[in-house]
Amino acid sequence: MIKKILWGLLALVVMLAGALGINTARKGSRQLEVAPIAKLPVDDAAVASRLAEAVRLRTESSRDDANANTGQFMQFHALLQQRFPLVHAKLKREVVGDLSLLYTWPGSDANAAPVMLMAHQDVVPVAPGTEGDWAQPPYSGAIQGGYVWGRGSWDDKGNLMSQLEAVEMLLASGFTPQRTIYLAFGADEEVGGLRGAAKIAALLQERKVRLDFVIDEGLLILDGVMPGLSKPAAVIGVAEKGYMSVVMKLSGTPGHSSMPPHKGSSAIAMMSDALKRLDEEQMPGGIRGVAGELFDTLAPEMGGVNRVVLSNLWLFRPVVQKQLEGAASTNAMLRTTTALTIVNAGNRDNVVPGRAEATVNFRLLPGDTQEHVMDHVRSKISAPATQVELSTLPGAVEASKVAPTDSTQYRLLNQTIREVFPDVLVAPGLMVAGTDSQHYGAISDHIFKFSPVRANSEDLKRFHGTDERLEIANYADAIRFYHRLIGKVSQTAMPTKP
Repeated sequence: MIKKILWGLLALVVMLAGALGINTARKGSRQLEVAPIAKLPVDDAAVASRLAEAVRLRTESSRDDANANTGQFMQFHALLQQRFPLVHAKLKREVVGDLSLLYTWPGSDANAAPVMLMAHQDVVPVAPGTEGDWAQPPYSGAIQGGYVWGRGSWDDKGNLMSQLEAVEMLLASGFTPQRTIYLAFGADEEVGGLRGAAKIAALLQERKVRLDFVIDEGLLILDGVMPGLSKPAAVIGVAEKGYMSVVMKLSGTPGHSSMPPHKGSSAIAMMSDALKRLDEEQMPGGIRGVAGELFDTLAPEMGGVNRVVLSNLWLFRPVVQKQLEGAASTNAMLRTTTALTIVNAGNRDNVVPGRAEATVNFRLLPGDTQEHVMDHVRSKISAPATQVELSTLPGAVEASKVAPTDSTQYRLLNQTIREVFPDVLVAPGLMVAGTDSQHYGAISDHIFKFSPVRANSEDLKRFHGTDERLEIANYADAIRFYHRLIGKVSQTAMPTKP
């Protein structure tokens, strides 16, 4: 009897191993077979010098003061006019919302659907007191050790300047695109883009412009960041999480601290309970949607056990999901995240306050809505409804649409990456932070968030942080990428305007 059981178990193990092997073998590579192109000559010293000039201008945006640093923005505009004379002679330039820029490069075929390249002029401030921690002063634009150093070199003047460098080179060669190309450079992306990108999108919508595709800053070419991959992975953001901050106000029993109210009935106690539950009982997540497609695309490129596990999520999903949920960066890909950000209550040490207030920030996964979030918040508050007041801060946006990866537009971008960066893999991914392109959903179904920049784990720490810098060789490749992309836009069969 025992022998039969053991033989039965052995047979099951063999069958399971066989199923895992077959599934793994059946999941072949999804990477496009693309021939690399000749490397476009770029004058590294000259382009680095121009980027350094841009970095030296302190174009910090402010949520509350639309006129903050206006002089620096105006100097930046003048610099662009001086350094890219053909762009400013051949393209139509419009100033939108006082400081944002919209360039229009007319195509030879007026009936072809236009495309848009995006970047932003503004930068985040340097944290006060950290200036001395920088290896090079944060607004020096120093060129040192093969890098351009300074705030904005990477985010996002690197994209902005590389796009203009590519267009200037194409114009100098006599190139004219077959379809119209827009360049949109907002001036307040770091504070939500309502004065810049939102107004540019509204202007184009008013003009009945429908964009075939949009490419904005976003995910990167990750080198050595993704466990199990021996090659760099260019991750194209095909969707962006929504943004919503919920303000919770709870009323409780006030009183003197010498005679505190009944256990759990004070505003602070009820707020603490609600915040604890929100933090511990977050909205459900899973390896599905964009995250699922990312792992499906990269699984065949993995080695050893990683390939087997990711190719057989029907069996290993719970284990993989638990591991992904253990790291903040990967957990954010799987669910609508909850972040407790502000708490206020009381002003005297001997008085029990009758009111407590807290702000909780949510980043919405595609498929979850603001209504879902509000229902979730309500379900975690045990206080009577008459003692609860919920509201949202301005600037809340739903998660974006998901750009389809089986489209001509995605394939065009995929091919371009593989041509310019022949050593990299390409996969779709989810942008967990906010970009200006969130405002263009009404005028395009194909919005991609991708920066053609290589980054390792050490580089990622510099984003919005100390010692921001951009490798000059990296920057030259970004110019090559945009140069090739614009060229391919004209080579590809073009959809017509609706």
